[in-house]
Amino acid sequence: MRELVPSLVRKSESKIILLVLDGLGGVRTAGGASELAEARTPNLDQLAAEGSSGVHTVVGPGITPGSGAGHMALFGYDPVTYLLGRGALSAAGVNFALRAGDVAARVNFCTVDEEGRVVDRRAGRIPTETSHRLCKLIMDKIHMEEGIEVFLVAERDHRALLVLRGLNLSADLTDTDPGVTGVRPHQPTPRSTEGAATAAVVQSFLDQVHAILCDEQANFMLLRGFDTLRPIEAFSLRYLLKARGIASYPMYLGLSKIVGMDVSPATAGWIESVEDLKANWYDYDYFYLHQKLTDSAGEDGDFERKCAAIEQVDQTIPEIASLGAGVICVTGDHATPAPLQRHSWHPVPFLMWGESVGVDAVDRFDEEAARHGAFGYQYAKDLMAFMLAATGRLGTYGA
Repeated sequence: MRELVPSLVRKSESKIILLVLDGLGGVRTAGGASELAEARTPNLDQLAAEGSSGVHTVVGPGITPGSGAGHMALFGYDPVTYLLGRGALSAAGVNFALRAGDVAARVNFCTVDEEGRVVDRRAGRIPTETSHRLCKLIMDKIHMEEGIEVFLVAERDHRALLVLRGLNLSADLTDTDPGVTGVRPHQPTPRSTEGAATAAVVQSFLDQVHAILCDEQANFMLLRGFDTLRPIEAFSLRYLLKARGIASYPMYLGLSKIVGMDVSPATAGWIESVEDLKANWYDYDYFYLHQKLTDSAGEDGDFERKCAAIEQVDQTIPEIASLGAGVICVTGDHATPAPLQRHSWHPVPFLMWGESVGVDAVDRFDEEAARHGAFGYQYAKDLMAFMLAATGRLGTYGA
């Protein structure tokens, strides 16, 4: 059956702005309120008071989503149907042209102890320059079996891209990242018989990496999100929108490119992203802006830094609102509560503001208030339909 929302889409002059504060969601604990509740957000609170709020579940109840799933859902694609691995996203983000049959994975340079246990999953968030040096060091020394090519490309900070190229490779492998410290990385494990040979190739690669990086602070790597090239229905055709993705981190630009958006050059940060929005205002119908700092602070367990990242966005809301969008939606792609130091399954608050949105009784933007908003509880994939409707871009269904 054809998806209903894309079948009802029509043209409009009204513009859409989606502001994604990565990992925005938090939780109240015995120690106090969430980061969003504690942050000083007078401008976001005003949008909430003049618009309508709700909370969304990214994938399903109790399911902790990755950033790829979260963004695909916010772009209106069912994240279960359109499942993308981190490898494919990273490849798009660094402009690596995957070929059919390539297997890509996201790399985290990490630190392990003498027993091989993970001490720091991000190697102290080494700078991008160090990642470039380590990638070159590995590429200069690695030797793979005949018929296998390896590509290793620095992405940003401690992140990089690994691509394997050869015949009969499979992306059907489990992650080697255990997600916690104090344990050994997982071995690459095939999910099916087709992945057994590729798992052996990956293990050979990792064994060599361990020897090559033995004297470095970042002395090993963790692999996540094995994936391959796969077609995705273009955002512009699906929604009749000319869209621009604006972000500071390559992976999120990669996400935008995979669904067919035009993308900005990687910005230096949120302020520069807002400047890009303003500079390109008349050329696009839809703008996606991404704030990464909320997520990295949450992963580091830094409550105050996450609050500061939220407040940075809040300070720019008046100039964003002054552009005259038909709807502004503010939300996150998942929750990353600082007390948990990781992605979590908790519902994520959102607000929508615009002339046609309507006004509910909520007068502030945080998780507890949003639960009482007019939108109630939604799935993230359905927020796109509300944005389209609020800008007059959805026709009537039925007679």
